[in-house]
Parts: sequence; structure tokens; C-alpha cells
Amino acid sequence: MSQLEQPILYNFRRCPYAIRARLALSYANVNVEIREVVLKNKPAEFLATSPSGTVPSLKLTDTILDESLDIMEWALSQCDPINLMDMPSRGFDLITECDGNFKQHLDRAKYPNRFPKTDPIESRDKAALFLYKLEKMLSPNLFGKNMSIADLAILPFVRQFAHIDHVWFYAQDWINLINWLDNFKQSSEFNKIMTKSAPWRSGDTPIMFSDLYSLI
Repeated sequence: MSQLEQPILYNFRRCPYAIRARLALSYANVNVEIREVVLKNKPAEFLATSPSGTVPSLKLTDTILDESLDIMEWALSQCDPINLMDMPSRGFDLITECDGNFKQHLDRAKYPNRFPKTDPIESRDKAALFLYKLEKMLSPNLFGKNMSIADLAILPFVRQFAHIDHVWFYAQDWINLINWLDNFKQSSEFNKIMTKSAPWRSGDTPIMFSDLYSLI
């Protein structure tokens, strides 16, 4: 398959949704062309591809995957060498809770200017309830020794939450959660997929996922 025939991933490096999509692609050893998007100046090709105008968005030959979890599941359906999809069904309930209630409170704690009618400290404390739930589950990952798609899907958002106030986060009594997050942030898998790339422009030579991130 030539490079131009590869699937195309529209990406924003720091976005937690894009982070988890790249993690799944990397673990699955799926090669795609990667196009870094500047969210304040979205390319016309990206807007023509993504129905929602959000990242990540994966353009396949016959369809477009515009949700990060769909991209993760698609990638791991191609190849899942460490059995990330092998988890109880309640793992998907956790992902739904992360993407819904937890993310809602996270955003209100992180971006108080966007939500002037909401108390950011109250939102932080409400978000923390989900993290204490995870704390009780971790041993050392959500479903035991091995990582699952739930770990990969939720960790980027825990990382985002921790960045709101590092001092406060690391002062809390969620020791398992801190170890889980720190091991993730220090892992070669995470650091590979956080490699920076220049914003994509029409006519650029394709940048392949395998060249930029060195597939696992």
C-alpha cells in the first residue's frame, strides 16, 4: 500500500481525545498519515472530512471515524497484540462516565472563564468523586495487572485534570491513582505518541505515523 492510500488521522497533539486515539493506533501497530491541525485555523480539507470539525478524525477508504473511542476500537480490531480489548463490559461504562459527567466537571474546573456561573472548586471536587472510584479499582490498572482500552481511554483525562493544580492533585490520598498516572506519563508508549510535529498544510509531504512515533 502506498503512503497516499493510507488512512489519514487529523490530530491535535495535546487533546486528550487525540492522545487516546494515537495510543490505540500505536499499540495496534496501525500506520496512518498524520496531519496536525491548528484548531484556530482549521484546514479546509479537515473541515470537509470531519462532520463535527473536531479532532481526532480518521479518514478511511470508505468511511470517516469522527469519535476517538470509535478510532480506538477500529485500531484494536485490526490488531490487539496485548489484548487491550479483553476487559469486563463495565469498562465501557467507566469510559462513558469519564467522557460524560467527569469531563463536564473537569472542563468547569479547568476553564472557569468559559463557565462563569459555575464554581471551579466545586466542579473540581465533583470531578474528584470519579477519581476516588478509580482509586478503589486500581490494582495496578483498572482491571488488574494488564492494561485495557479503558485505561488508555481514561488516563489522558486524568492527566488533564491533574494539570489544573498539580500541588492539590498530588496532595490527595489517591495513592493508586497517582502511581497509575505517573507510570503512564513516564512510559515509552505515552512519550512516543507525544512527539511534536509541524502543523499540516495542503501540499505537504505526507508524515506517516510510523515515522513520527516509531510504532510499538
